[in-house]
Amino acid sequence: MKKLKVGDTLAIHCYKHNGEIYESSRVAYVLDIKEDYIVLADENVLITKKDGKAWHAKGSSIMFFYNNRWFNIIAQLKSGGIYYYCNIASPYVIDGNTLKYIDYDLDLRVFNNGAFKVLDRNEYNYHRRLMKYPKEINYIIKEELSSLIEMKKAGEFPFNKETINYYYDIFKKNIKK
Repeated sequence: MKKLKVGDTLAIHCYKHNGEIYESSRVAYVLDIKEDYIVLADENVLITKKDGKAWHAKGSSIMFFYNNRWFNIIAQLKSGGIYYYCNIASPYVIDGNTLKYIDYDLDLRVFNNGAFKVLDRNEYNYHRRLMKYPKEINYIIKEELSSLIEMKKAGEFPFNKETINYYYDIFKKNIKK
């Protein structure tokens, strides 16, 4: 297997706890590789749901996937500013040219003015019962959501404009040509 490097492209596959693919996108560019996370970017990417519905996400996104945390963070660059969409999800794995993770339904939406909202509690409760999430997973999900909220409140990496602008500049200068 070849070693992943900056500038490579990856597909992203999101699964549910039962192993079924939930959604996928084809092209994300590797911007940075650290010991505990990877940074990717995309622009107007085609996203496809398991039912075949597809759409192009508008604008650019800078994405942070962790190999030791149960969430990923997507900074969405929009005309009104930076918005964040954070998925409570398993740590990522790389399988060939695909980044894979399991989505655990709960999301944190952070608006450009700093306000935030936890989304999809009903979906989480439904899937938790349907797919019989183990107690350990439920505990991790709740703890990681709390940690994510605290990171956002404290303005920790990557919840700051400088970090997102830094990676977006790399994307514009080196990849988006």
